[in-house]
Amino acid sequence: MQLFIVRHAYAGQRGDPRYPDDDLRPLTDKGRKRFSRLVKKLARRDFAPTVIATSPLVRCRQTADVIAKRLSLEDQIVELDALRPDSRLDDLVAWTNQQGAAVIAWVGHSPDVEELAAALLGARDGAVQFAKGAIAALDFEDDIVLECGELAWLATPKSYGC
Repeated sequence: MQLFIVRHAYAGQRGDPRYPDDDLRPLTDKGRKRFSRLVKKLARRDFAPTVIATSPLVRCRQTADVIAKRLSLEDQIVELDALRPDSRLDDLVAWTNQQGAAVIAWVGHSPDVEELAAALLGARDGAVQFAKGAIAALDFEDDIVLECGELAWLATPKSYGC
């Protein structure tokens, strides 16, 4: 199985008075455009999830929508409370392993994405850093098993000139 872990793209500033409910804070136009360019470049390589699980918060859902649009997966997005801030790894692993899909993406928040990646790779916390809009590819022999993943690559919008 291949798992892509995605940190949401650039969003509006935390504490912006236009979004007193932080769950509703959207991506910026610049963030959406940069992330879309990154997905376009990675899709030419091996970024090809068949299912996208996302936190239901607006900025993550919008990030998932960018992926879905670029890869024609509009009907393959699932909102999971387990990807909200303070993600629940056990729930995510169980859900993912039940999907029967070989390639899945999780779209979430920092510091959760870093912690999820570290746990899956058997690395110490902080070993993997995600910039906004970063995507990591983790490979597993079969189902996802804690500490058994292998980091195939980590891409950021900046590293791809987006």
